[in-house]
Amino acid sequence: MSGRRKTQLIKPRIREILSRELPEGLVELLPKHWVQIGDVLILPLRPELEPYKGRIAEVYAQVIGVKTVLRKGRISGEFRETNYEVLYGGDTVTVHVENRIKYKLDVARIMFSPANVKERVRMAKVAKPGELVVDMFAGIGHLSLPMAVHGGARVIAIEKSPYTFQFLVENIELNRVQDRMTAYNMDNRDFPGENIADRILMGYVVTTHEFIPKALQIAKDEAVIHYHNTVPERLMPAEPFETFRRIAREHGYEAEKLNELIIKRYAPGVWHVVVDVRVFKN
Repeated sequence: MSGRRKTQLIKPRIREILSRELPEGLVELLPKHWVQIGDVLILPLRPELEPYKGRIAEVYAQVIGVKTVLRKGRISGEFRETNYEVLYGGDTVTVHVENRIKYKLDVARIMFSPANVKERVRMAKVAKPGELVVDMFAGIGHLSLPMAVHGGARVIAIEKSPYTFQFLVENIELNRVQDRMTAYNMDNRDFPGENIADRILMGYVVTTHEFIPKALQIAKDEAVIHYHNTVPERLMPAEPFETFRRIAREHGYEAEKLNELIIKRYAPGVWHVVVDVRVFKN
């Protein structure tokens, strides 16, 4: 179950060890759920446990069998970087295997959401052999590696962060798709290709709409764009497609909604949504 959020009773062995060491009442506050990415654990810890965080992390690491434990932090900034505190261990680089794909990453600095697994699996199925996919926000290859590995698609993967880009290049090699996946370390708005893509990935949030004009420029007539964004619940279900269609029309395109899926809750009252859109040049 590596990579899944695990909600369960506190493992008996963890309870047994820590009940001998923690003040009375604190054992019941130990985390009952966590996220495992490769052999790194992300643990939420309540403030009451702060004085004992190092020892708690050590016990979780030993019982669950991981090398490093991080405390969950905020994800922020242009590159969606994590801000996690290392509680135990030190090496935060790991290889996470999911759907027979190897994702190498630095869990302490690069966002990888196990909750998005369904979308990564879906991308492996929608891609078609030989079609050209442009991934505008490639990250470590979260969404486009499945397309190259399982779908046989040709992929241009664009990633702006130099640090994340190193892992993207490594993951292309780890998964042996160098023959059909090319990585560019640049701002996607500077990418020179026009009218080339059969399919476009826009796996970003919050400000994704700002990049729609560039996506339309890259797209062929009748290309499919997988458009991700964050949407306040009160604007659903009209959004995010209405904004996409409005911007497309401003640039001389029509847009047809093929599919829409909720990925996960992003914040209170806000959802991360993906819309599959077919675009037509007028």
